[in-house]
Amino acid sequence: MPYLLRVELPDVPGSLGRLASAIGEADGDIQAIEIVEKHHGGTAVDDVFLEMPAGSMPDSVVSTVNALEGVRVLWIGRYAAGGNLFLDLEAVEELTEDPERALDRLIDRLPVVFRADWGARVSKADGVVYATGAAPDGLTWQPIERAETIDSEDENNIHCGARLNKSEIVVIGRRGGPAFLDSEIARLGHLVGLAMSISRAARTDSR
Repeated sequence: MPYLLRVELPDVPGSLGRLASAIGEADGDIQAIEIVEKHHGGTAVDDVFLEMPAGSMPDSVVSTVNALEGVRVLWIGRYAAGGNLFLDLEAVEELTEDPERALDRLIDRLPVVFRADWGARVSKADGVVYATGAAPDGLTWQPIERAETIDSEDENNIHCGARLNKSEIVVIGRRGGPAFLDSEIARLGHLVGLAMSISRAARTDSR
């Protein structure tokens, strides 16, 4: 059974080795590790994709990892997409392959890139104009000027959005967690800006 484990740990040599050993002792099988954010205080936040054997509970991983000095589990949850990482640059390459559909393809890929549950384009005039299947009903346009977290009436949904143009925004969401980090929000803003540039260039070339 696949899980996503988000941990904060000291940004020093040997930390990942200790983390990997602890997860192995708790019967976790690491599929991939990605550094999400580094802090000036000498710590880092990593996402660990792991598999647990049938009948094993993730609680054992949490308790074993939390027992490590300076290490803290921030979140753990089922990860339906498995451990396939889809890096930002790969997402941009896919957008350029079909620039006329860049904005829709961005929405399709954002949940994978950010390990979110859904993505959507929301228009000020028309509401949701494109979304992945798991997007909740009733999403509305928000007057955001830059990439930022968005308040949600549903406490189980964590939203993050970025302005696409004057009339549309992009929103992604996670059910339950983890919270979007500042580095993830900045990446979202960057990718949305790139997608808009690719889309504009395609429209200009078609004239």
